[in-house]
Amino acid sequence: MGRSYGDVALNSGGTLISTRALDRFVAFDRESGILEAEAGVTLEEVIRIALPHGWFLPTTPGTKHVSLGGAVANDVHGKNHHRAGTFGCWVHGLELARSDGSLQTCAPDVNEELFRATIGGLGMTGLITRVSLQLVKVPGAFLDSEDIAFSDLDEFFELTAQSDAGDWEHTVAWMDCVSARAGRGIFTRANWSRDTARPLRLGGIKPSMPVDAPSFLLNRLSVKAFNELYFRVKAARTRRSRIHFNACFYPLDGIRHWNRLYGRSGFYQYQCVLPRTAQREALRTLLREIAESGQPSFLAVVKGFGDRSSPGLLSFPFPGTHIALDFPNRGVSTQSLFERLDAIVAAAGGRLYPAKDGRMPSDLFRTGFPQWAKLNSLKDPHVQSDFWRRVAG
Repeated sequence: MGRSYGDVALNSGGTLISTRALDRFVAFDRESGILEAEAGVTLEEVIRIALPHGWFLPTTPGTKHVSLGGAVANDVHGKNHHRAGTFGCWVHGLELARSDGSLQTCAPDVNEELFRATIGGLGMTGLITRVSLQLVKVPGAFLDSEDIAFSDLDEFFELTAQSDAGDWEHTVAWMDCVSARAGRGIFTRANWSRDTARPLRLGGIKPSMPVDAPSFLLNRLSVKAFNELYFRVKAARTRRSRIHFNACFYPLDGIRHWNRLYGRSGFYQYQCVLPRTAQREALRTLLREIAESGQPSFLAVVKGFGDRSSPGLLSFPFPGTHIALDFPNRGVSTQSLFERLDAIVAAAGGRLYPAKDGRMPSDLFRTGFPQWAKLNSLKDPHVQSDFWRRVAG
């Protein structure tokens, strides 16, 4: 859908294949929740078809403007990884077009190696043309949500453990990584609401960012002031509310062209996962490095990853803590900060997220994803991307 933050879907000097015309639904079993559709169908379109019948995506990234093929190729994850795992955990099968002209049917028991390489395979095994996906039953379009303020990382980990052990399906935290009290934040947890009295709403008029913001708008002082105000408002009380699924899962989809907030120079997202054995100290070190750098991250999202493993060879999540940070592009100084963050992630045994990456060093990719060579052996010889050239040679 052209929304990747990095270069996994770019091919400089070559050809790009758009799957948007592969937009047909093939089958939908309203009893079992199994849906089959062409790979260009978006998550938004799946929701429009399935939700009126009581079905929803098993897990979802932070935007619904993603194709089924893109969701499989990047093995996307959501706020319920500790329960549902990744998108690939729910794929029954797929159809793959190879450059030799063949159409390969792939499933856990058919072409298993190619199936595992394609889930999270960043498009390198060929063109995904169809996907069969298991949806999950939901009572309606709303979730019961709770916001809880925490003052430091220890409280964040306590809330994560408590929520994961309880009945909370969706958990995530906003974290302040700019102020002197880096590590404080707001923990949000939610479950599907059993109250079905509210009418089903799937969308509405969206505000838009009309022009690129000036480059100086997101500076340390403005982000620090915003974070202080946001924390104080949210921390004033534990807040319980009933929210629409769009507000819970897709807040940025509500603002068209939100990326213009970062100006014409754009932004990078630095997204990593840290293993449980090193997550506390490594996350504390990351936040300290960011706070001392003077470079603001306007958005800092933290959540725990659970034990459920994906069938994908190059799936990003593993048990531990995940953090996603958006940084305005400040050129050399931003790249220098990333190099310092890379060293912290590598020392902890963590990895970066290829789906959101535009600059990951090859050595960090290879150590973080040791099965990359296996994928390379199953790669379609006539498929290439800027990302794969950069990290795999």
